[in-house]
Amino acid sequence: MGMAEQGSGFAAELRAATWGDHGDNEGSAYMSALVEGRLGREEYAALVGQLYHVYDLLEQAADALAGDPVAGPFAFADLRRRDALRADLAYLHGPDWADRIAPNAATRAYCDRLREVCFDWPGGFVAHHYTRYLGDLSGGQYIGRQVQRALGLGRDDDGVLFYRFPGKPKAYKDAYRELLDAAPWDEAERARVVAEVRRAYRLNAGLTAELGRELRIEPAA
Repeated sequence: MGMAEQGSGFAAELRAATWGDHGDNEGSAYMSALVEGRLGREEYAALVGQLYHVYDLLEQAADALAGDPVAGPFAFADLRRRDALRADLAYLHGPDWADRIAPNAATRAYCDRLREVCFDWPGGFVAHHYTRYLGDLSGGQYIGRQVQRALGLGRDDDGVLFYRFPGKPKAYKDAYRELLDAAPWDEAERARVVAEVRRAYRLNAGLTAELGRELRIEPAA
């Protein structure tokens, strides 16, 4: 969420408390190269493959907590990314894509944490869901446009369906903030959620840092 999106509830508190954690990922060599158009198709596909494991688990957790009165409402059907990622992977890798996306060490650590906290702790699920999907609705929109332009990925969003949503991002973000503000968490639970969001940012940064090392992505000169 952008700094211009002001408020006084938990959504604003969460944004303010974790704003500094965004930069850990945004400043990575891999993400800088992606946004600057310095990556090739295979290097971009590597990210899509790692993200698939994360979203697959998050959406399994969304199914498991669908009936939870707190976590369930956050799992907007339109936000789900697994099918879009599958389509992108089929476009980028071909029909054997599932054999080509083994999780790296950082992704495995990320997924281990999702299994640990997202299936039976509503606040943990929301923390990780917030970190991923609100990022997709915000900076992810710019990244998607840059990738499509740099790689010439087609006119029908082929390869970048992950970044495309059926509705306006602002509408989803407004609804999400309302749910955060309405969540029945006391001060201690809010602090736990904030801490988990910060951990989620670190795990995400670890994923892209690992990709940068594996692919030997160099910072811009």
